[in-house]
Amino acid sequence: MSSESHHPIALITGASRGIGRGITLALAKEKFDVVINYHSNLPAAQEVEQHCRAFGVRTHLVQADIASGEDRRRLVEETYKVFGRVDLLVNNAGIAPSIRADLLEASEESFDRLINTNLKGPYFLTQLVARRMLEMHPIGSPRIVNITSISAYAASINRGDYCVAKAGLAMMTQLFAARLAEHGINVYEIRPGIIETDMTGPVKAKYDKLILQEGITPIRRWGRPDDVARAVVAVARDLLPFSTGEVINVDGGFHLRRL
Repeated sequence: MSSESHHPIALITGASRGIGRGITLALAKEKFDVVINYHSNLPAAQEVEQHCRAFGVRTHLVQADIASGEDRRRLVEETYKVFGRVDLLVNNAGIAPSIRADLLEASEESFDRLINTNLKGPYFLTQLVARRMLEMHPIGSPRIVNITSISAYAASINRGDYCVAKAGLAMMTQLFAARLAEHGINVYEIRPGIIETDMTGPVKAKYDKLILQEGITPIRRWGRPDDVARAVVAVARDLLPFSTGEVINVDGGFHLRRL
């Protein structure tokens, strides 16, 4: 495949399902050529690819475990080999705890697993891509987006490892924003709330009650992957050129403190 492209290039991690799928489809609709990273679900990734190609853009599938340093390097190498550059990196890949264990009972194995995938992985993937962005001296303004969670600040005592990882990712956004601003690379944090995906499926009844009956969010509905995707598109269109390190809440107003 030729490395030449007239479209901007987006690399999206965890792009085969849920929020990542929504982001990838939205960017393809915006005429971004897309690198579709997935961990294990090839059929889901191929289905996303098929939909993206319907928008007339080029695609490339890359299986890679973001927790693996070797896989991260291969993901970046394949991306640059195929497309020659990255204009937008979306760090979306993330996992939930296998077991929602009380803070006093949770295992070190679970902590390591969550940190490696949800924090260490995007931290060092961003390092790799940012270095390439600086080397390539791209035309325009490259951008980096980190998909975090309201769990970055809302304490859930039965999934502390997830909360700690997302809080770290929020600080990572600020760090890279401060480091890269002088080079014209803006970094954003998009902070979803309760979004209807495979990850939240097991707790649907709980959140149905909290949202629809108790009004935990002022906007009384579940969030959708498309809600998050729209925020990414705003960044992709460079509609926030004088903002970096910014938190964009996509949470139905959950972050509001109400009496």
